[in-house]
Amino acid sequence: MPWCEECDTGLEDEELTEDGTCPNCGSEPIAHRKYPWYFKFMLVATVIYLGYRTFQGVTWLIHHG
Repeated sequence: MPWCEECDTGLEDEELTEDGTCPNCGSEPIAHRKYPWYFKFMLVATVIYLGYRTFQGVTWLIHHG
């Protein structure tokens, strides 16, 4: 999905002009990838899990160290 930096909008391939520029401002769009919701969810879940495991490790060290 092409992304126009000048207009800050996503464009469909059919919307581009014949030379591949933005129909609104005439600038060259860049490739824009959106991350799926499940990737973001797994990232947040991983951070929470690793934070919890770090907390467990620190409390274990305090009690057994």
